[in-house]
Formats: sequence, structure tokens, C-alpha cells
Amino acid sequence: MRNVVLALGLLLGASVAHSTEHLRIATEGAYPPFNFVDENGTLKGFDVDIAKALCKQLNADCTLQTVEWSKIIEGLESDDYDLIVASMAYTKERAARVEFSAPYYRSHSVLIGDAEKFTDSSPGALVGARIAAAEGTIQADYAKQAYKQSVPVLAKDQPSAQKLLEEKKADLLIGDAIELLSFMETPTGSAYGYVGDPISSEFLQSSAHITARKGNSPLIARVNDALKQIKLDGTYDKINDHYFPFSIY
Repeated sequence: MRNVVLALGLLLGASVAHSTEHLRIATEGAYPPFNFVDENGTLKGFDVDIAKALCKQLNADCTLQTVEWSKIIEGLESDDYDLIVASMAYTKERAARVEFSAPYYRSHSVLIGDAEKFTDSSPGALVGARIAAAEGTIQADYAKQAYKQSVPVLAKDQPSAQKLLEEKKADLLIGDAIELLSFMETPTGSAYGYVGDPISSEFLQSSAHITARKGNSPLIARVNDALKQIKLDGTYDKINDHYFPFSIY
């Protein structure tokens, strides 16, 4: 009998040791090189690889899905998924609805366009200029507030905003410096350059965060611990180096 009890105990212990939680993760899928769907329909990008690394660190079985940016917080609030890993910047308005992790990368906002025609990014220098931006982003909100004498041209996502610039339906494009660098390294994007200096404003946060439902601070605490671990064990740097020639942490 003692042997039977011991065997059952070992089996239960093994079951607990190998049990994993299931986490549902949302990303946009339209923000290369951070998250995008390739020509084969595969979800890829820096955000995607970071999400997978965190799942491994958390011993969690994860599923990833793409969600339109304008609906991504709403889906989190509706319990459609547990985490958003989609390069989300912190704002007070968002913080009232979701829990933010520690930053997992940093960047700045910039304008790009014909760098010979436009050399100054100040609002006074861009009177009448058409500025494209992805709707629902902090850059779109900033463009409407700071460039009041310019013409905002909004698109549903970043690739669509880039298309407006390519099709000459916009003169300039505002966005994240790293994301736009990736665009400018493509054949179509190589025609454009940075306009002026990176935009300095308290309104434009330079850090990206992972988010969970409001009140789920225990999950965010575990995500923060996992972020520290993938930095310490070199996983983060390997992912960083796969996408960028410099550190974005």
C-alpha cells in the first residue's frame, strides 16, 4: 500500500510540475518590424518573439492573435485575451483602462518625407503640409494637437499611412523612429529621410509596454519578472539583434 501511495504521489507531483497556464496574447500584425504577417500568412516580428520568450519564461502555453489597433484595448477589456504585446505607449487615458508593464523597448517619434524639401520639424515650418499618421496612435493625436496649421491625413494603420506618403496623398509621415527606419530601408521607403530632429514632447512617450486588463496587477508583476529574466539570460539581446543593428532597450 505504501508503494501505491508513493507512486500516486509521484504522478501527481509530475503532473503539477509539468502543468502550464494558458495565456491569450493579442498584437496588431500591421506594425513591421515589431509585428506583421508575412507573405506566407505567418505572424512575425520583435513583439511576437518577445511574447513567445515571455511565455517560455512563464511556463505558459500561449496563443497569439492579431487585432485591429482601434479595437485592441476594447478586446482586452472584454476578456478576449489576457495580454497585449503590440508596442503600446503609455498614456494617462490608456492607464485608466489597462495595467502597464515596465518598458520593454524605447524609441522616439519622428517625421519623415522629402528631406530636401522639408528640413525643419517645427509646427511653424510645416504650415499647410499634409501629415499622415496611423489613427489611434499617440503620434496621430500629437499631430492634430501640435501641428494645428498643418493638415492631418489619418490611415487605419501604419502600412496604410506609409502608402499615403508613397502615393503623394501626404507630404510627411509621423511615427516611431525605429519602425520608420525599417520602412526607409525598403525600396519604396528609401526615397524618404528624417525631417528635422526627433520630436521632443512630454505628450509623446518613448517607451513601449505590455498591457493586461485593469486590476490584473499580479499578471503584470509576473510579466515584469519574466522581462528581467530574458534580459539576464541573453534571450532579449538575441531577439533585439535579429531585428535591429543597435540596442532598443
